[in-house]
Amino acid sequence: MLFLPVLSQTGPRRVMTGGRFLRDIRARFSHLSRCICPTGAKNEGGPFFHPSSGDQYRKFGSTAAKRNQQTPCYSYVVVGAGSAGCVLANRLSEDSHESVLLLEAGPRDLVLGSLRLSWKTHMPAALTYNLCDDKYNWYYHTLPQDNMDNRVLYWPRGRVWGGSSSLNAMVYIRGHAEDYNRWQREGADGWDYEHCLPYFRKAQCHELGENRYRGGSGPLHVTRGKTNHPLHKAFIEAGQQTGYPFTDDMNGYQQEGLGWMDMTVHKGPKMTFLVLVFESDDSVCAGRRWSTASAYLRPALGRPNLQTEVRCLTSRILFDGKRAVGVEYIQKGQKKRAFAEKEVILSGGAINSPQLLLLSGVGNADDLKQLDIPLVQHLPGVGRNLQDHLEVYIQQQCRQPITLYKAQKPFQMVKIGLEWLTLFTGYGATAHLESGGFIRSRPHVTHPDIQFHFLPSQVIDHGRVASKIEAYQVHVGPMRSTSVGWLKLKSASPLDHPLLQPNYLSTDIDVWEFRQCVKLSREIFAQKAFDPFRGSEVQPGPAVQSDADIDAFIRKKADSAYHPSCTCKMGSPSDPAAVVDSETRVLGLERLRVVDASIMPSIVSGNLNAPTIMMAEKAADIVRGRPALVDPGVPVYQPPTLETQR
Repeated sequence: MLFLPVLSQTGPRRVMTGGRFLRDIRARFSHLSRCICPTGAKNEGGPFFHPSSGDQYRKFGSTAAKRNQQTPCYSYVVVGAGSAGCVLANRLSEDSHESVLLLEAGPRDLVLGSLRLSWKTHMPAALTYNLCDDKYNWYYHTLPQDNMDNRVLYWPRGRVWGGSSSLNAMVYIRGHAEDYNRWQREGADGWDYEHCLPYFRKAQCHELGENRYRGGSGPLHVTRGKTNHPLHKAFIEAGQQTGYPFTDDMNGYQQEGLGWMDMTVHKGPKMTFLVLVFESDDSVCAGRRWSTASAYLRPALGRPNLQTEVRCLTSRILFDGKRAVGVEYIQKGQKKRAFAEKEVILSGGAINSPQLLLLSGVGNADDLKQLDIPLVQHLPGVGRNLQDHLEVYIQQQCRQPITLYKAQKPFQMVKIGLEWLTLFTGYGATAHLESGGFIRSRPHVTHPDIQFHFLPSQVIDHGRVASKIEAYQVHVGPMRSTSVGWLKLKSASPLDHPLLQPNYLSTDIDVWEFRQCVKLSREIFAQKAFDPFRGSEVQPGPAVQSDADIDAFIRKKADSAYHPSCTCKMGSPSDPAAVVDSETRVLGLERLRVVDASIMPSIVSGNLNAPTIMMAEKAADIVRGRPALVDPGVPVYQPPTLETQR
């Protein structure tokens, strides 16, 4: 997803190399606690954090005290405090007799426990600061793309508490029910929609309340993005004028259509002067990012059976034969080890998890031999099956001064920032991607395969550059690309980024679908609802009309939606491409799981943060031995006919 630079006009700093990353660890961060059995784990967050307490946790300390105090031993070691890892840390540590170590390569998402000192992360409109900077970001790049004019594409991924949920555009989209039914057919037994929907609900606390599709009491606050901006209204109305339905909940019964988007933004009472002086109460907030660090990790930090370590780069998994027994990591320039009595769980995401498996000798035997990495388990699927969403911007000049163009002027940026810093309200309290939709590219497609995100602004170069004119745009792209890529190690060093080859636009159907995206977007923008606003087309531009010209525009301008996935595919043990089974266990090994977007069998039709959180909730029940939740017979919208696309 590429977004609004409302409060960010700065470019990225120089890419942080592995050596610089380690020097940064040594220079800027003091050591936390020694990695020992977690007796008396600390509340590390200051007054904003919310420790849990209770007698059920008190006995853990006395039990752990009987162990060797210098043995870094836990029930579970979770690698990666991102969208999945924070969920697992919370849920697994709910069992007071189990101990959990959560390792994160990046820093905490709060500076001195303060939202305001961490405004670049928590102010929704400021998202491009970290999205285009390497402080909290792995800052990946692909290999040159043969079918995109040899371009190298930028892939930001979170390296901070909350992972990419602390960097993304906060769009809450689950995908289509059929995505999960397809997973079941692809060998992920028990991951059909009836078994996934209850975990979406379990995670969610929607501002509109609970129903069969929405959750009302989960930790993840979800709000309906609705500033009532006239351009958002025009986009939704134009979709209906084109012949597409209105959907009042694209995460509910009917995904198909255009409507208002859900956002992982926590709204609440406005700030008062008293709270400005005494910032400590989570209940007085309005319009701030609600990452998995906010939703899951901070409420669990007071548990003595949860230990967290930051700025530690996990370099390999430790094995005893075929059994995972712990991990080795680098912190403050020193190699350290932590051991797991029960399981090691990788939650590093679609790039870091397969990279760590490969570094540890789990992957294609021939590739590992070339790098002199001792083989632990031949699993040729590790790093394969790489899938992503590609998108392009259709931009239109606006004849009325109502876009976010003026909001990006220095004086307005200061004004917007001060309002958010004092009240958590205003233009800073939203990412502004508040309307969108899903449509079918052609007749006989059973469910939507094109996604729209509408924005009342112009985005240039990932938001690094401020808008040049009054303009609006729609982000559009196919949801189920047939182009599949791979990830491989560049070297045997954990400090080197892996090689990323998504193979974008490598099939004819992908090129055709993208061409449809451009044509259908133009059709919506041409409707009567946009008549009061429509100026000249900025991108692709009025000269781009033929199929050949549209294809050339796509090759030149399409970019990643930042949704890498599927590199540790979940599937049947008989599937040669599978890496984990339907219980998230790595095939051929013991006491090792992967839980993150990498285990998706195939990419879902929408953004990935909500599905990743759902997967972690479901996996936590699997790890804990709890019965799977299920909602049999849940109804899902079917279009009245497949003879037309609308």
